Amino acid sequence: MKVLVAVKRVVDADVKVRVRADGSGIDTTGVKFSMNPFDAVAVEEAVKLREAGTATEVVALSIGPSQAQDTLRTALAMGADRAILIESGDDVQPLAVAKLIAAVAKKESPDLILLGKQAIDDDSGQVGPMLAGLLGWGQASFAATLTLADGAATVESEADDGLMTSRLPLPCVVTTDLRLNKPRYASLPNIMKAKKKPLDVLPLAEMGVDTAPRLTVLGVTEPPKRKAGVKVTSVAELVQALKQAKVL
Repeated sequence: MKVLVAVKRVVDADVKVRVRADGSGIDTTGVKFSMNPFDAVAVEEAVKLREAGTATEVVALSIGPSQAQDTLRTALAMGADRAILIESGDDVQPLAVAKLIAAVAKKESPDLILLGKQAIDDDSGQVGPMLAGLLGWGQASFAATLTLADGAATVESEADDGLMTSRLPLPCVVTTDLRLNKPRYASLPNIMKAKKKPLDVLPLAEMGVDTAPRLTVLGVTEPPKRKAGVKVTSVAELVQALKQAKVL
């Protein structure tokens, strides 16, 4: 059984992002990048499946600049067997990402595709569902638990009104939530071993996929600064303040 895991290189979650002066996007000068946290959960789950004997191979896939090789090396150090980078100097939008992953899936024939439920840079959460649609596979989102047995995946997800359990035949697409597991730290020996694992770099132009942008960013602005809170000395004063603010 082969598991394909998609990972994205994003600005590190602990970095305070800055907007460019012209409002065209985020200033990434001197900024630390790392693997999208939700994708790290997907890698961990794939490696756990292989360690348990359920999966036989874990392939990590990323789409982005040459620097994304570092992100893939992290996935390899966590336990992935090999990696593929579709190299692109330009930002690739969600639909194009889904098309590219689908193209790789048709060549690799995985039994399961795992990816984070969303990337922390755009929070679109679109790639997983669109990928499943393009492949014609079943999909389950926001996985909090994942079990594979009898040629099917059973996924438990949190919904607005409680827990939802889905069972879908393999192959399928599953997007992961942070509740699924806690990603391991790559040890120094595994980091050294990752340097020797296969990492194929494929030019975007050779993929035969239409990656033309469908979305146009009109502008990026920082959120307004939060106003200072109001201190109260009693419950009655709190209730009165809430009434004046029309909260109650």
